[in-house]
Amino acid sequence: MHQPVLYLIAAPIGNLSEISKRALDVIREMDIIAAEDTRNTRSLLQNFGIKKELFSLREHNEVHASMALINFIREGKKVAYMSDAGYPGISDPGSKLVAKAIENNINVSTVSGSSAFLNALVASGLPTDHFYFYGFVSPKEKEAFDQLIELKEMKDTIIFYESPHRLFKTLKIMQSVFGDREVVLARELTKINEEYIRGKFSEILLLESEGLKGELVILVSGNHEPKKIDDNLLIKRVNQLKEKGLSTKNAIEITNEETDVSKNYIYDLVHK
Repeated sequence: MHQPVLYLIAAPIGNLSEISKRALDVIREMDIIAAEDTRNTRSLLQNFGIKKELFSLREHNEVHASMALINFIREGKKVAYMSDAGYPGISDPGSKLVAKAIENNINVSTVSGSSAFLNALVASGLPTDHFYFYGFVSPKEKEAFDQLIELKEMKDTIIFYESPHRLFKTLKIMQSVFGDREVVLARELTKINEEYIRGKFSEILLLESEGLKGELVILVSGNHEPKKIDDNLLIKRVNQLKEKGLSTKNAIEITNEETDVSKNYIYDLVHK
């Protein structure tokens, strides 16, 4: 007897031809396709001549719907969950379904596809060696501010999702927290009107909002400002090294290496 499987199928983020042959083959084998917005999924399947029973799993019914889908799988039905766009569980419902499947000894298999934040990252021009995906910040201004404060010192590229009607409000909060950093807006990814808008927050905020349609990816440069270290701590560190037998020159050089504060600045402090 085969181990029951829940399939997670990545959906196109824009261009429908992104969907793979394997994804279509798996969909055709399924008895039930669960989705956040069944209207979007129905339209996608109709484009490829596929008709399936659809099941709604959204934020407000996630727990109840997840258990219903687990029971379908237990009964021997073949079930897949699809996001509206991109990967299931990334800024959309689905994570509870995956957790419930694992709790019930049901294997989970992902059918690969396009990802909005990865597409945006690799074409952004910002550093890609390390990055942090956050998703949507809170629509409540105070909560959004608190969330962003937690990210302020991060050196890696930070990636957010946002809807057009909240975009400029969110960008203003980001500027107030992060300062006037480099930012990239990626919109309409893989569609005919795909666009990348690059600049500092102050420059982006001068744009007209009317032309910015669809959900957007916001990519923010990490914090590369040197940390400000109290002068007394610098002097204390030089003295600690001198007490270990180092010359003033060597103590200053080591303090410079440890803190990235210029040797000339440390020298002036020590010789005041």
